[in-house]
Amino acid sequence: MSTSIADKLSRQFGETAVAVVQARPQVDPAMVEEIFDEAATLLHNGLALDHLDDHDADIVISELCVALVDADVATALLTRFYGATDQPTGLHDPEGVALAYENVLRILQL
Repeated sequence: MSTSIADKLSRQFGETAVAVVQARPQVDPAMVEEIFDEAATLLHNGLALDHLDDHDADIVISELCVALVDADVATALLTRFYGATDQPTGLHDPEGVALAYENVLRILQL
């Protein structure tokens, strides 16, 4: 994974954590930040997006930010996995994107 992708992963997950805290003031901000930071670290260390070009990695990172705040994260990620394989609109490497979602599910143990 290029440093730029790792930086984007960390930055966008951080922005998502801030949005979650703003939308749900009852949650502990430090805990939310820690959860998203840990997820970004696990995905980076697990090389979940390592095989993607910047274009596809940007799409996956953005979609991960949406999926990770869904009430059913596993289903949200599986939906994106099937979308990449069934309707790969705008993806350079649909199979690689599907593999990335599969990696995320495995790494986050969902």
